[in-house]
Amino acid sequence: MEIEEHEALCAQIREQNKQYLAIFEAELNAANLKPKTIEKHLFNVDFYINDYLLRYLPLEMIGGCQNEIDGYLGGFFIRKVMWSTPASIKSNATSIKKFYKSMMEHGYVDKENYTDLCDDIKECMPEWLAEWESYNDFDDLADLA
Repeated sequence: MEIEEHEALCAQIREQNKQYLAIFEAELNAANLKPKTIEKHLFNVDFYINDYLLRYLPLEMIGGCQNEIDGYLGGFFIRKVMWSTPASIKSNATSIKKFYKSMMEHGYVDKENYTDLCDDIKECMPEWLAEWESYNDFDDLADLA
């Protein structure tokens, strides 16, 4: 895919994602969540669907619940995101689950994909947290000095 094609496709997907995020934001507001909580959920989901999913092969939002979450929270997020912590991994997982539940309820994601996403998060979370600990084990660096 040529770079111009890639950029055009990403722009098209981002426009569609704006609509999904607006639906999600409306649901969060309707649930009477605090503005700071809503902002955090939106930030987490926006980063996932508008940065990570578009980074290599532009994937539409639906692609985010089809075997992408492990690569994101278990790899990319730990190694490439400077604000990655065990708490932020859990927070992102929660935001992403809430988002895809909303998308399922609005008919944009089928129940099987949503269930698979939730199962993947539940099963992989201990591995992701262990990976974060291993990757950020600065005691190993002290041994090298």
